[in-house]
Amino acid sequence: MNITLTINGKVYAHDIAPRLSLSQYLREVLDLTGTHIGCDTSGCGACTITLNGDAVKSCTILAVQADGCEITTIEGMANGIEMHPIQEAFKEHHGLQCGFCTPGMVMTAADILKNNAHPTEKEIREGLKGNFCRCTGYHNIVKSIQHAAEKING
Repeated sequence: MNITLTINGKVYAHDIAPRLSLSQYLREVLDLTGTHIGCDTSGCGACTITLNGDAVKSCTILAVQADGCEITTIEGMANGIEMHPIQEAFKEHHGLQCGFCTPGMVMTAADILKNNAHPTEKEIREGLKGNFCRCTGYHNIVKSIQHAAEKING
């Protein structure tokens, strides 16, 4: 099936198998390997991207379902070599350890902050409920998102 997508501001068109997941398309066809695949059941959140501005888990969406959509992956968050304020905050506040969950956490954090400029700790933890981290205990992830909110929204 032929699809055309705008990913990180660039238009891509491919003929793909109809059963190819969006996460596989991003990783295997486009070599955008920042989108991680952890569970293939949407439970871990490592594959989170934005699809038409909303955070979604790309492992349970077929690439053909995203035809015509605008997508942002973790690779599209930075402005050239300048990290996005959320990425900077994760770095500054040690919001990552092994880094496997980090792309999904950053994309989810962007969605949280898009919908709530100044979330409370409880609101951040609620917003992260679909993302698993086995290393950090979430404390520094929450601190990172709080700091990013301050940087972005004052």
